[in-house]
Amino acid sequence: MSAPLELSGIRTVFFSPTGGVRKLVTTLAQDFAQQLDLPIAKTDFTLPQARETSYEFSPSELVLFASPTYAGKLPNKLLPYISSGFVGNGAPAVALIGFGNRSFDNALAELVSCLEGDGFSLVGAGAFSNRHAFSQTLAADRPDEADLSELNQFACAIADVVRGKREATSPLDVPGDAEAPYYRPIGLDGEPTVFLKAKPVTDMSLCDQCGLCPRRCPMAAIDFNDVSQTPGTCIKCHACVRLCPQGAKSFEDPAFLSHRGMLERDYQRRAEPVWFV
Repeated sequence: MSAPLELSGIRTVFFSPTGGVRKLVTTLAQDFAQQLDLPIAKTDFTLPQARETSYEFSPSELVLFASPTYAGKLPNKLLPYISSGFVGNGAPAVALIGFGNRSFDNALAELVSCLEGDGFSLVGAGAFSNRHAFSQTLAADRPDEADLSELNQFACAIADVVRGKREATSPLDVPGDAEAPYYRPIGLDGEPTVFLKAKPVTDMSLCDQCGLCPRRCPMAAIDFNDVSQTPGTCIKCHACVRLCPQGAKSFEDPAFLSHRGMLERDYQRRAEPVWFV
């Protein structure tokens, strides 16, 4: 048995453009809070203004750090910030990955590597399915009751580590290769497809100029003065599509649509969550 960890609180830290990862990490935090009777704080670095500073943590905080999977790894435009914007100071941390029912590939290994490099002490890691950002139907009901039960079991295992009733594996061994290349998207024809330059289009007959899409774009890519224009870098997170109250945003790039069609055709089977302590 190990010595109990002296904790003063739980902090969720996350990037979640469409809300799936936020739901996962918030649920996990609430499960911990119930078991450990600790307050919860949050650091949401989804929007650009939240990434204008760095964040430092205390060894008395249990940090739940969460990110979605983009092409089998961490979002590439966020990787430099995840690698440099956080100072762990030995704080115990849990790495949490959300993925859209295809595979988390190497994302969990990459997040664990980043957090270790940031000075966190990893006590657990997990990957759970949530609705795919590209699709209205793929994993639309995830996380479901079975996932939430698994999240609770994960929280119980970490709580036992905190209480000193269970030894955490050190170093934490998770599947994947942090240095592996990104997943290469496949189209309906089974061939690789490229849609790096794909950007959302706006049906101006539906758009009411509310300004929500440029305010909620995690890359500040959409023009505030003309929301039909996306002059900045689009990471295909689909925040603008999901959050538009008028349904005015969509992606129409043929290569993108072919990849989305392949995902909806080939990945309807249930991808199970995994976790490690």
